[in-house]
Amino acid sequence: MQKKLYGLIVLSMLMCSVTSAEAQLSIGIGLPNVSIGINLPLFPHLVPVPGYPVYYAPSVNANYFFYDGMYWVYQDDNWYASSWYNGPWGFVEPEVVPLFVLRIPVRYYQQPPVYFRGWYSNAPPRWGQHWGHGWEQRRSGWDRWKRSSAPAPAPLPVYQRQYSGDRYPRVEQQHTLSNQSYRYQPRDKVVRQHLKQQAGQKAPAAAQRKSQEAQPVRTPRQHDIQRSTPIQQNNPAAQQPQHQQRGPAVQEQKRQPGAAQHGQQAPKPQRQEQGSQDRRESQEPNRGHGQGQNKDDDHGRGRDK
Repeated sequence: MQKKLYGLIVLSMLMCSVTSAEAQLSIGIGLPNVSIGINLPLFPHLVPVPGYPVYYAPSVNANYFFYDGMYWVYQDDNWYASSWYNGPWGFVEPEVVPLFVLRIPVRYYQQPPVYFRGWYSNAPPRWGQHWGHGWEQRRSGWDRWKRSSAPAPAPLPVYQRQYSGDRYPRVEQQHTLSNQSYRYQPRDKVVRQHLKQQAGQKAPAAAQRKSQEAQPVRTPRQHDIQRSTPIQQNNPAAQQPQHQQRGPAVQEQKRQPGAAQHGQQAPKPQRQEQGSQDRRESQEPNRGHGQGQNKDDDHGRGRDK
């Protein structure tokens, strides 16, 4: 019983170690979201490197390679990888770059960096010297291999030739097209883990894009109506008729008592002013006629005396 229990413990420990190793590999290549300035209008012309399971692109002005179903670019002291010839690209940690990519001779780098100078053109770059002693210990034996045991090059994904310019697929479409047209299964563990991780990342992106496209598009007229509605709800005065809004203003004028106290008369309607003026004009002749009659009477009394 104890032996069986001990065996289960050992088996669980081994499974945990394998899982942790796969997790480390899965984060070795970043998700394809990096733009490295490479913009190829067409599928590049790829030529096999003699004796290596690798292709290089002599007409591309970059350190551009194809290995095990993926494209590899060395630029600015970093490695990048993509499953499509024009990216997008994912950053690759130096600890997980495939061995046969590291072994590509210096002469096949179209844009070799300055520190490649003086290195043998038929030999791989001196990565241990460049990345340090720690890297060389972790990748011990990377530059020792039997030429006769080199695997055959992976077939080129020539189906990608028909996707150029405006027809170049989006990230969420690339994995689907690859599954339909490219049946090659990678040998390298890093490449397999990267493709698996990439497929899992593209599925949610496609679902999110479909949900965004399914949302109704608002016309400018609907947008204006929606913006004006809350204003009417929060402002009850805007919903009242115009004659109801005048009432408070008239009442406010009636409530002002200071105008009469300061000798200022409130304006009267025009019709009342005209009526009072007519009455004054009608009274003035009578007033003049009475004055003249009184003068004549006084004059007559003088003659009588």
